Amino acid sequence: MDPFRFAIAAVPLAAYLALLGLINLRRKPLVTSGASDLAALGIALTGVVWIGPLELFRPEAATAEFGNYIWPILIGFYWLWVALAVLTSRPRLVVYNTSAEELRPVLVEAVMPLDPEARWAGDSLLLPRLGVQLHLDEFHLMRNVSLVSSGGRQNLESWRRLATSVRRGMKSLCVQPNPRALGFFLLAILLFGGAITHLLRHPQELAEAIQQVFAYGAA
Repeated sequence: MDPFRFAIAAVPLAAYLALLGLINLRRKPLVTSGASDLAALGIALTGVVWIGPLELFRPEAATAEFGNYIWPILIGFYWLWVALAVLTSRPRLVVYNTSAEELRPVLVEAVMPLDPEARWAGDSLLLPRLGVQLHLDEFHLMRNVSLVSSGGRQNLESWRRLATSVRRGMKSLCVQPNPRALGFFLLAILLFGGAITHLLRHPQELAEAIQQVFAYGAA
């Protein structure tokens, strides 16, 4: 792969991995919505999508019509798909840098003021007054836990209240930094360093790649 395309793919992904590393170094768990989590991943994959599907399936007629403006149009089209996926995704909360065992007592305290009728069944939680039903989905490798909605009938406003209550409860929880954070940083450094080194060592290939990519619009 030429240095220009490699940098386009690697740099956003390296930034995403570095962000994961910072999150997992925290001694406080981070609570985020599933929509934000999905949007961050979609942005991180922008470069990969650009040099892959967008370039491969770039419509020739549109390229001839719009010239080099075809690239921001295609990137914008991809982001619209990411936005659609975010808006239509089921309610979900992601708690980074914690385990289900650490999260569950905090979650019990967080939901009781919201719904005293809350009932547990294994890893599933029903909040009848709020109109929320969820289950815990633990990802051991990444050391995070997702609160995933169960069933199609969910009260979105209640999910926002639940997120606020969980964030408030997490302020009192202190955890050990995730050792895998070093792995995220290492991958980020390798990708970013590899991209910069490749660019500096092959200036002629870089110039040719840039010319080739943006010459498509003039074809």
